[in-house]
Amino acid sequence: MAALRSCGQGVLQNRTPFNNILKQYDVLTGTVHKTTKLPLLAKHFSTKHNSGFRNKWKFWSCIIGTGALGSMYLLNSQKLVLNADYPGQSIVPTKQVRFDEDKTELKLTLFQFVTCPFCCKVRAMLNYNGISHDVVEVNSITRTQIKWSKYKKVPIIVIQGVGEEGYLQVNDSSVIMSVLESYLFDKTVPLDKLLTYYPAIEKKTGGRFISRTVQDFPNRNFLMFQEHISDKRSPEDRAEERKMRNWVDTVFVHLISPNVYRTPQESLDTFNWFSQAGDWETNFSNFQKNTIIYIGAFVMYLVGKKLKKKHHLQDDVRMSLYEGGDTWIRNLKGGKFMGGDKPNLADLSMYGVLTAMEGTEAFRDMLSHTKMKPWFERTKTAVNGHAGANRVRE
Repeated sequence: MAALRSCGQGVLQNRTPFNNILKQYDVLTGTVHKTTKLPLLAKHFSTKHNSGFRNKWKFWSCIIGTGALGSMYLLNSQKLVLNADYPGQSIVPTKQVRFDEDKTELKLTLFQFVTCPFCCKVRAMLNYNGISHDVVEVNSITRTQIKWSKYKKVPIIVIQGVGEEGYLQVNDSSVIMSVLESYLFDKTVPLDKLLTYYPAIEKKTGGRFISRTVQDFPNRNFLMFQEHISDKRSPEDRAEERKMRNWVDTVFVHLISPNVYRTPQESLDTFNWFSQAGDWETNFSNFQKNTIIYIGAFVMYLVGKKLKKKHHLQDDVRMSLYEGGDTWIRNLKGGKFMGGDKPNLADLSMYGVLTAMEGTEAFRDMLSHTKMKPWFERTKTAVNGHAGANRVRE
């Protein structure tokens, strides 16, 4: 990069002789040039004019160049055996989570970003119910670990030993939670049959030139069980659970990024915490880790600003975050949990997305400015204590 910059500066500083050579060549070849604004552009890049513009140009060149080189390195360094008999067979788990009280006999592999709010939701449910599982940490830049999947988002759960192909892939955090919860209610219904009750609707989004196909699951928050099975809750309670699960996914989750990436320093601090929480020191090379931290922090700072505008948040985004916390507490209506005496899927969803920001300044500010802390601590105790393990269904 230094050599290229020196070469460029040499050309600019000796622009007159260089232009004379070009003119002589044009005379010999008979080339006629139309009048352009290139001299004005050259003026901006000269060493004698507009130093501020040149400094910005150098800054963006370094950012783009570093990102391109980093991405090329990461793509070349991530080598996996793909197209195995089932996804995950050829990928060594990042971590194995085992619970002695697990009686489900499920063999689950969770593909995740460790601090993705939607992945945190799924982990909260698995831990609360004491369901053993393997974890594969996906590189957030290359996503090589999910190259095998047509669905390119996380979380993805792969359940081995289920279905005609020997595995079952379940996409979307809310669908994952609903399928597993429905299975815990009535294990006589096979998981592959349960998944058919959550059809994906594909639709294209984007503009005229760039578009992509996304999947939507209209009934993602519904539980599916036979008529003779009852969870002893009223239809109103089940509807309230669905409503709050949807609120977490469509409202509260959008308050996180603008707050944890509110300033460049907060963005960098957040990514450093991500690195610590996800054990990136072990899972990635030092170059990969630093590339993700610094480029990620810069990009997400810009994304946070865009999301603030998109979701019409207040100028001080902390105020919107506090309002979200107050809304949750109001809907508790004085109860210990949204589910009454024990957490339901709405509690686990809200707790999960909060753990995605637990090590940030935004999280600490929210606990100190709202009444969220007692509920959060109760839910944390229930999740870490696997209070939902071995639940008896009638």
